[in-house]
Amino acid sequence: MKILIIGGTGHIGSFLVPMLADKAEKVIAVSTSRTSVEAAGWENVQLVRAVYKRNDREWNDFINQIEFDVLIDILGSDVPATYEAAKPHCKHYIACGSVWMFGPPRVAPTPEITQGPCPFEFYATRYGELLSTQERAESDTVAFTAIMPPNICGPGKIPLDGHGGRDLEVHKAHMQGKPVKLFHGCNTLIGPCDAEDIAQAFFLAVCKPEEAAGEIFNVGSAYALSAVQFIEAYGEIYNSKIPIEFVSREVFLNSVLPDPDANYHFTQHMLPDISKIRSKLGYEPKYTAEETMERAVKWMRDRGLL
Repeated sequence: MKILIIGGTGHIGSFLVPMLADKAEKVIAVSTSRTSVEAAGWENVQLVRAVYKRNDREWNDFINQIEFDVLIDILGSDVPATYEAAKPHCKHYIACGSVWMFGPPRVAPTPEITQGPCPFEFYATRYGELLSTQERAESDTVAFTAIMPPNICGPGKIPLDGHGGRDLEVHKAHMQGKPVKLFHGCNTLIGPCDAEDIAQAFFLAVCKPEEAAGEIFNVGSAYALSAVQFIEAYGEIYNSKIPIEFVSREVFLNSVLPDPDANYHFTQHMLPDISKIRSKLGYEPKYTAEETMERAVKWMRDRGLL
């Protein structure tokens, strides 16, 4: 089996590539950056650099000229065009989406179905493209799978902070015990999922193509934390008491976190239903929400960021 991974040196890819290195005859990791990898499991991996852009002829030609059986598209910049370029020799196309694409959740845990209009144009466009490519692949008899993670956490990236971003300075404020503001009655569920667990989902889809074909799978931790528990978890990790100051919802949305990308984390539940991937592929998360947050903080400390 020959596997091509787009985004192979990124947060998820850095865990996924070593998992697949022993499984496949050949693994080709495509990186859009100049990242080099010198780690266990990468010795026999071919690293290729290419720029992944929408509506780019050079990118499509690049995909069309590589021989592979499975394509894992973690970046998902242009799934329809990349699928068309890969279709002549691809047996299984596995794309990465996001649970945000389903729109504001009506229920939690949230299943892999549309909940409502997605308020973010980028995600809404990509979701439509995933669904159309799923239909196209079915008519072409090509296996297609989409993996939908929630907030990605764990070693390799600054984790979500108490202000709804990935800001190192906010994490330093958490470490110093500076207060965080939430709105009265905020019981929103936040479910950080370790990048290694997300990589496991892609790995299982590769190992069980018949079970994965035609499916959209949520992936996530076994449980989520309330917004208050999320802040308290950082307090325990940083060994600091982080006071929570409650304000009205109006003040929170208009003054505290007016950016929709930031306040969405605290206004909409992020607890994906992972029962389907458990039953069909045997997925089980290795890390709890608190453990993956702690792993991310340790990664920051090990690299001298904190």
